[in-house]
Amino acid sequence: MIITEAPPKHNQLEFFIEQAVKARPIRTAVVHPVDHNSLVGAVEAAEKNLIEPILIGPEHRIRCAAEEEGLDISRYEIINTPHSHESAARACDLARRAEVEALMKGGLATSELLSAVVDKHHGIRTERRLSHVFVFDIPTYHKPLVITDAAINVAPDLLTKADIVQNAIDFCRALGNVAPKVAILSAVEKVKPGLRSTIDAAALCKMADRGQIRHGILDGPLAFDNAISSEAAQDKHIESAVSGEADILLAPDLEAANMIAKQLVYLADAKSAGIAVGAKVPIILTSRAEKPLGRLGSCALASHMVHHPER
Repeated sequence: MIITEAPPKHNQLEFFIEQAVKARPIRTAVVHPVDHNSLVGAVEAAEKNLIEPILIGPEHRIRCAAEEEGLDISRYEIINTPHSHESAARACDLARRAEVEALMKGGLATSELLSAVVDKHHGIRTERRLSHVFVFDIPTYHKPLVITDAAINVAPDLLTKADIVQNAIDFCRALGNVAPKVAILSAVEKVKPGLRSTIDAAALCKMADRGQIRHGILDGPLAFDNAISSEAAQDKHIESAVSGEADILLAPDLEAANMIAKQLVYLADAKSAGIAVGAKVPIILTSRAEKPLGRLGSCALASHMVHHPER
């Protein structure tokens, strides 16, 4: 599954799905799929040849949910567990033993699943901080745009931001972008001692210069306008290889990232998909209200990471 062409404008998620379908399905632990969306999403992804699901949860509840939805799950392995906490633990155990290649959130809270993932003794954490990446297909932007971290790290410090950036760079490289451009966002473009996000931005850029962050082109601090628009950058006399060409936006904190993400969906007609990265396997974290394109797109992103862990 090697991407040899650019995704078409505003059909970018569909493009990633098409590319992932060409590869073999990834073996995925679906954690506690006892509700409508999680079970339907897993079956849809399996039927699209994106995943090979292992359904982990109370077997009677899974089968009841399948019967209610009219789903045939006879082809899929079921691991019976008594409750959601055990479902998450079993999924992590399978990932730790390399028996699955990805996790997919079912009908349990994100915090419960991630608690099992980062458990010091039985989880699947790495030396890298866990973080979330959203991929946006925006009609008014000329390529896929990644926003991080809008779901996991609330108020990241400098070292956590370094991990978040490296996770996002590695993710983009798995999608075929070998040197993604990272805009480190703040409210202003100049370093201001009283505005921590500008200090962090400057430090992250120097960390990249020194090889502490690899394979990306970083610039910051940049305000949102001059990160996205080269014209806005020129108006402010900013010379930057990132302005107007950003592949990744690093927000100063979760609140800012989350607001940007939701504004793009509800005000700019953006399509989105996302996964958690930084663990031993990618984690598909779709919300219960996610539409089919978002669910399938998230599975496709995980597939790209599995098939291209390093470029």
